Amino acid sequence: MTASRTEDSAGAARPRQDAGPPVASPSHHPAGPDTVRGERKGRLYLRRFLRNRMAVAGLVIFALITLLGLLGPSLAPFGYDEVDFLAISDAPGGDHWLGTTGAGNDLFAQLTHGIQRSLVIGLVVSLATTAVSGFVGALAAYVGGWVERVILETIHFLLVVPSFLILALVSNDVGGDWRMLIVVLVAFGWMYYARVVWTLALSVREREFVTAARYMGLGPWTVVRRHILPNIGSMLTIHFTLGVVTTIQAETALSFLGFGVKKPDVSLGALIGEGSSLVYSAPWMFWFPALTLTVLTVSMAFIADGLRDALDPTSQAGGHA
Repeated sequence: MTASRTEDSAGAARPRQDAGPPVASPSHHPAGPDTVRGERKGRLYLRRFLRNRMAVAGLVIFALITLLGLLGPSLAPFGYDEVDFLAISDAPGGDHWLGTTGAGNDLFAQLTHGIQRSLVIGLVVSLATTAVSGFVGALAAYVGGWVERVILETIHFLLVVPSFLILALVSNDVGGDWRMLIVVLVAFGWMYYARVVWTLALSVREREFVTAARYMGLGPWTVVRRHILPNIGSMLTIHFTLGVVTTIQAETALSFLGFGVKKPDVSLGALIGEGSSLVYSAPWMFWFPALTLTVLTVSMAFIADGLRDALDPTSQAGGHA
């Protein structure tokens, strides 16, 4: 059998090669290697998280409480600031599903509004403190020198300041405005974890890709944002989740002592503080907000525990990859 031959433009005969199956060019791949690797890691993290039953239960409970806070005010027959003078400290039942307060406010409406207010404060403060502590700690570790010394000395000074006393005084001066309470909590809540981030970023600073980025002439903010923070992103995620719990507990303590959210606005801490003095005569005023706060914080703790197991490659709690 003779091989088929073809002639080129010069007339020389050469063997004809049959074309094989088309090969896609790497440049035409819909997603680059980093994108595919990121998607695989995301699916792996999700599978590991879903294997933790307590974390999934915590996520479901947190979602239900969040829905209650979002939809509850529209479902309540009364507004949280409306007063029913014919129902003062009434027990649960009738038009007031969870009873009323000593001032005649519907407890269900106040509870759902309190959930909404506490969640907003917790999420905003935790997000802001995570961002500030992450950038400040990573920048101090990367830049070094006098910048690192100034940042660390500032952190150490603020850590020994009686922050709770200052929080109480400032919150009392602003009249219980929840927006100013967020500012104060952020101002005194970022220092400790910035010290932790600085310690973690010191090891990342010596990695090869950070050294290469420095030699390429990238600025400190770019290196911190693109190379250092993503490599400690799992710890920042866990800190954000636990920070929500810590912030809600701090707001509850301040409101319980009368330094946090004040009337006519309400939060879970304010409701618990109001109901604590009536725990025997009107127990529903204390137990409903206290139970809601307990379930909320425990569910967030379960979520944080599941995230830690899912993002930690050395953890065996989430199963093998």
